[in-house]
Amino acid sequence: MSIQIRKFDSTHPDFKQQLADVLAFEASEDEAIDRAVLRILEDVKKRGDVAVLEYTKQFDHVSADSLQALEIKSDDLQAALAQLSPVRRAALQTAADRVRVYHERQKAEIGSHGFSYTETDGTILGQKVTPLDRVGIYVPGGKAAYPSSVLMNAIPAKVAGVQEVIMVVPTPNGVQNELVLAAAAMSGVDRVFTIGGAQAVAALAYGTATIPQVDKIVGPGNAYVAAAKRRVFGTVGIDMIAGPSEILVICDGTTDPDWIAMDLFSQAEHDELAQSILICPDAAYLEAVAASINRQLDAMPRKEVIATSLTNRGAMIKVRDMDEACEIANLIAAEHLEISTENPQQWADKIRHAGAMFLGRFSSESLGDYCAGPNHVLPTSRTARFSSPLGVYDFQKRSSMLQVSEGGAHTLGQVAAELAYGEGLQAHARSAEYRFKK
Repeated sequence: MSIQIRKFDSTHPDFKQQLADVLAFEASEDEAIDRAVLRILEDVKKRGDVAVLEYTKQFDHVSADSLQALEIKSDDLQAALAQLSPVRRAALQTAADRVRVYHERQKAEIGSHGFSYTETDGTILGQKVTPLDRVGIYVPGGKAAYPSSVLMNAIPAKVAGVQEVIMVVPTPNGVQNELVLAAAAMSGVDRVFTIGGAQAVAALAYGTATIPQVDKIVGPGNAYVAAAKRRVFGTVGIDMIAGPSEILVICDGTTDPDWIAMDLFSQAEHDELAQSILICPDAAYLEAVAASINRQLDAMPRKEVIATSLTNRGAMIKVRDMDEACEIANLIAAEHLEISTENPQQWADKIRHAGAMFLGRFSSESLGDYCAGPNHVLPTSRTARFSSPLGVYDFQKRSSMLQVSEGGAHTLGQVAAELAYGEGLQAHARSAEYRFKK
């Protein structure tokens, strides 16, 4: 199989438009999906367990008399963990340990214990940080199983101090993935229900007789899950609406072209809409990577998916120099950014927008997906311009603390009253005045 990836040159007068066209992606606002999701959400909100059971039978072909029958008990999770081969269990444990250590360090560094300070008149101001009470995590099932998603969503929640983590995972035709269940046991997930789709999102968002309402829903899913999360936002919190996976590689031409070709494959194999882009100032190197892509493609089990992704959404960009490569990288604001160069830190210092940065030729994006430690739930579709990876902070909230002294009530009260009268809010003004007028 041979494919042609689009090649751009930053010196071309139409380059900016060419880049905009290849980056263009809007999550499908399919009206049929949205209508179906709205119907399911309203039905589950009204009929609870009964509706969830009906949709689980309809979509996953799993019949049960009650939602309790679809809950996997703690003993079963531990049994799944015990049944793993020693090598696989060790790999899962290593990944879990590294994810936990990273997020514990993150918690310590982001001011998770709050703060307070006392002003000269005795007024105390500060901030209290508290974890969410209950979180729901959605783990995809069906075509693929993602134990890594369990680790990345559940462990930071537990590190943050969330009291109860409820996991939902679809099991089409009743087929359960032991590695996913083992990951749930290892991550400290409290309850697991074998339900999925918009109905699972609805159950978590609104609560049913069996499934308690959560405060936030995190985790990836299909178009129906994404539409449901968008709809329930406001009733509960959500992490993000994730688009197709992305990788952007900045290379100075010193990395083995076969390595870079495979890095591009690593995201392209996710699905046909995934995006893989390579930027380099060396035209000959870009050609070498293109040749490697065509040489290695036939050996890939998911070659058809890779080929479609690279043909439709992939790109190779020839730039003037590495400084321009960084400028374009900031414009793209990719989910995953590999800086595969000599002295990568000098270029990382110029990057402002990226979900995660992988520095140096040995830092393959795949390590971040599984076991390096930082979270692999990342902003996509250029949202790295204003959002961040999933982290401990997503499972905490902050409350402002004010303890005003009598002296502070006098000085601050005059300021507040003056501004309140200016806004025409007399009750606000008098509420402040009562505390300093006697």
